[in-house]
Amino acid sequence: MPRVQYTNSDVNLMARMMRAEAEREGNLGMLMVGNVIVNRLKANCLDFGGLRTVGQVIYQVQGGNYAFEAVQKGSLFYNPARSVEKRLAKQALDYWRQFPSKFALWYFNPYGDCPPTWYNQPFAGQYKQHCFYEPQPNTCEGVYVW
Repeated sequence: MPRVQYTNSDVNLMARMMRAEAEREGNLGMLMVGNVIVNRLKANCLDFGGLRTVGQVIYQVQGGNYAFEAVQKGSLFYNPARSVEKRLAKQALDYWRQFPSKFALWYFNPYGDCPPTWYNQPFAGQYKQHCFYEPQPNTCEGVYVW
């Protein structure tokens, strides 16, 4: 049983986002971005309450900007998904979770050291250039549920 319900359109959309956000970090980096998308969909807390579809997660606006920078600035996001990214997106939607993105709801590329917190949330770990952040304990139980 998949971690979340999804359609073929969701797979394509998520594959495009994973590529746009982390293509330079290889398949594992793209899987980590995909896992954060799934975590946000499952979380139903903090800034991610009420999100019910992959599209709602990817096109979410926070503070007047898209939550994922690639939506407004990433030309790769607007290219068709390739088969490798579709396979990775399906993998993340179905079952994939791994440190440091395992329970992460946020990530970013600071072009430097990862700060100990991001939006007051604790640092979970780093993969290549991306820093991952989990919700504070007891603030977002949905992210910890399969």
